[in-house]
Amino acid sequence: MDTARRLGSTDLEITPIGLGCMQFAGTGIVAEFYRALDAPTIESIVRAAHDGGIRWFDTAEMYGHGHSERALTTALRSMGIAPGQVTIATKWAPMGRTAGNIGRTINARLTALQGFPIDLYQIHEPHTALSPLSRQVRAMAELRTAGRIGAVGVSNFSARQMELADRILRSYGLRLVSNQVQISLLHRTVESNGVLDAARRLGVTLIAYSPLRSGLLTGKFHDTPELVRTVRPIRRTLGGFTARTLARTAPLIDELRGIARAHGVTPGQVALAWLLARYGGTVVAIPGASSPAQATANSEAMHLRLTEAEMARLDTLSAR
Repeated sequence: MDTARRLGSTDLEITPIGLGCMQFAGTGIVAEFYRALDAPTIESIVRAAHDGGIRWFDTAEMYGHGHSERALTTALRSMGIAPGQVTIATKWAPMGRTAGNIGRTINARLTALQGFPIDLYQIHEPHTALSPLSRQVRAMAELRTAGRIGAVGVSNFSARQMELADRILRSYGLRLVSNQVQISLLHRTVESNGVLDAARRLGVTLIAYSPLRSGLLTGKFHDTPELVRTVRPIRRTLGGFTARTLARTAPLIDELRGIARAHGVTPGQVALAWLLARYGGTVVAIPGASSPAQATANSEAMHLRLTEAEMARLDTLSAR
């Protein structure tokens, strides 16, 4: 597996797997998904990811109102990593705000990142209640033109919305760099809703969040169904943690286990390797981690190469 991929049309090279930092929030709505992690645990997770070769990190203002951003950069500084030595992506939350808020809050984002630059700034959702997407994208373009951010990305945008954003950015001499969307063996809608085609046509990188479907693809919930009761209610509902889902996905999980045994790896690592190989350089993934061991396992998946037969079997089972 290649260990460097171009981020959109930029000169930035990123690893195929980054670290999603939603788990670092500790407060707010994210606390309804994941238990809070203390600072030493967060540092150990970031260190394990970095030691494993991961060189970019995705966070967001919405993740604890800056708590995740501060926790990430505090960990990086404690490790002796200086600004510019890693790539950091964060996001602006549009809910309940106008496009003008993008410029007004950029200093707060930079303060939360404690001296680390915003290499990629993303519109977190295509939310248009108070300002149309066109104004939001123009506000992002103005930040990029002013040198406040490195590149402009979006999250959860449709193919049509991607086209609109890129067209507006072109008028500034810029390009849309990325679209962060859910992709996994259990969520392949980018293949049918036009997003994958649009990304390839525009040269946009798709950043796959929930690439392990909230842990479902690791097989641990199939091994021990009682674990489902330990998952926070909102995460359990959105992730589809039900007896029916476990039964429906059992054949896929069994195949992941078989391939994992053949390679001496875990089912989750196989699921990540499939995703990276399936979509080539267009897609990168940002699995989260709640422990150093998970971060290490995720990073090791970058070096796993599946056979064509293994890819085909997983493709068939996941397509069902």
